[in-house]
Amino acid sequence: MKYLIIDLKKCIGCYNCQITCKDEHVGNEWLPYAKSQSEGQFWIRVEESERGSIPKLKIDWLPILCMHCDNAPCMKTCKVKGAIYRREDGLIIIDPIKCNGCRDCINVCPYRVIYFNDNLNIAQKCTMCAHLLDDGWKQPRCVSSCPTEAISYGECEDLQSISGQAEVLSLVDMPSPVEKAQVLYTGLRKRFIAGEIYCPKENKCLEGAQITLTDLSTNEKYTTKTNNYGDFWLEKLNIGIYHLTIDKAGYYPKEISSINTIQDVNLGSIKLFKKV
Repeated sequence: MKYLIIDLKKCIGCYNCQITCKDEHVGNEWLPYAKSQSEGQFWIRVEESERGSIPKLKIDWLPILCMHCDNAPCMKTCKVKGAIYRREDGLIIIDPIKCNGCRDCINVCPYRVIYFNDNLNIAQKCTMCAHLLDDGWKQPRCVSSCPTEAISYGECEDLQSISGQAEVLSLVDMPSPVEKAQVLYTGLRKRFIAGEIYCPKENKCLEGAQITLTDLSTNEKYTTKTNNYGDFWLEKLNIGIYHLTIDKAGYYPKEISSINTIQDVNLGSIKLFKKV
């Protein structure tokens, strides 16, 4: 079984994979795998996200394509025999001849990566360049076009150095989790909480303040100290509700409750007052 693994730490948002996919499939028919991709479709799409807010801001890129799920909802919902099938190598293909355009598969895809071609009246998605793989190519075109080698394709044992850390992508608004898939990710972004501590009376940033963050669902604690600019970052956090405490000798402590990491959080400037 072969896997496609995307290392998000290496992705620089160049969009080469997205553009190359268009080059391979727009205006080209690769029957029996796929008919021509519509210009408005992105069988691999790169989502750009801004996390936090200025000046505590990070920009990430997330390439998303058909995951070729082990227990694929699209296959289970399709009522036309053989219209969506799994190959021996695990790839899931929508047969462009048998598809009747009912759109049922589009509605159940948890990653929203099945598209409808109005001109052809069929559903379409990534085929992992099955036409090239069957013609002797070692990898799909998105892999060969990546300048940073952020995308890898191969047998699990050949990708051991990265496959052990790879995870199935889970999105916040997914109706149900996907447990196994042939597209995996490393370096999946976690949430962060950041801010800066200063004393208004002294008009200075406070270095060395002790920051303690508590996950209220697990009671797990994360700690750090502010740098010489008074800044702190607590990263690799799960989505949840957190409680923050700030302590520094000679200053009154401060607590911030109910911090929700459904999104990354910039707490901004936090005042700490010197004890009299």
